[in-house]
Amino acid sequence: MIETPCLVDQYCHGVLRTELGLGTFEAHLGRTPGPPAPGTTFFDTQTGFAVRRWCPPLLGLEPHCAPAHYLARRRELGVLEVGRRLLRGSGITTYLVDTGLPGDLTGPAETGAAGGADAHEIVRLELLAEQVADTSGTVESFLANLAEAVHGAAGSAVAFSSVASVRHGLALEPDPPGPGEVRGAAGRWLADRQVGGSLTDPVLLRHLLWNALASGRPLQLHIGAGDPMLLADFIVAATGLGTDLVLLHGYPYHRQAAHLASIHPHVYADLGPALAHTGGRAAAVLAEILELAPFGKLLFSSGARGLPELHVVRARVFRDALGRALGGWVDDGAWSHADATRVAAMIAAGNAHRVYGLEPV
Repeated sequence: MIETPCLVDQYCHGVLRTELGLGTFEAHLGRTPGPPAPGTTFFDTQTGFAVRRWCPPLLGLEPHCAPAHYLARRRELGVLEVGRRLLRGSGITTYLVDTGLPGDLTGPAETGAAGGADAHEIVRLELLAEQVADTSGTVESFLANLAEAVHGAAGSAVAFSSVASVRHGLALEPDPPGPGEVRGAAGRWLADRQVGGSLTDPVLLRHLLWNALASGRPLQLHIGAGDPMLLADFIVAATGLGTDLVLLHGYPYHRQAAHLASIHPHVYADLGPALAHTGGRAAAVLAEILELAPFGKLLFSSGARGLPELHVVRARVFRDALGRALGGWVDDGAWSHADATRVAAMIAAGNAHRVYGLEPV
């Protein structure tokens, strides 16, 4: 058996503080824009089955109990107790929490306290820029305040994250924009923007990325469901700056992300959704990633948000996939048990400790 006693969730969000009914719970379970097909339920998904397998015992129920029974028990215990039981039952010892999503979600300190774990903040660049724009009256004050905000965030956060590739596409121009280009883009955006408006201007998105790179903090790049090879020019341009890039998501292009991690010393690949979305095939998908990426370049994450159940099932799926893949190679004689245990510890926690400068828990 391959043990992973420490587990660093290198990218996740907080959990909801509000009680949930069946429809609301399913909406967070499905993570799709619309409702399930008529007469069906989002419990009939890989994620739904995993929730029914792993979460009921943490709330005092039998595995695979009916969804209505599970949700009734959830309401009986209350949202705080449910969050505490589930987060502590996940086995996660450190949470790195992206605070860039709207909604009544717990922050890093509250998430860590509920889970009996360490917790740190990841600052989302686009939200930071939008908050600065809400309080800056001129282009000059916006750009000065933005530079100060990025510098200040770098002093407390363990990393920055960016959704530039999701908002504008993966094929952003790789080089930093010039000062005049940035001022012009900022002027147009501020003039057209309503308070709270989202940042989608490609010049300002690139400006933000390069400001973050200059900070030295790791930069997490959301790939979405696109091919991360489209980021190759940006990755090359960022070589030698001393800043690590972490490619988030990328499934079903997980092999491309693993390839980029294998050829660029400053690039790391996230395992989260690649395993979370594949359920019973997670071990096979993990084996595909391990074919390409050096073991020191892979990081576990749950990517969970809203439901503490998602932290539980994604941690369980990861541990099960890791145990099956590495354990199979041990059984075949290809790996020693000592090497499998060492690699498992690297991927589960050790690599994240190194990349983000975390103290061991």
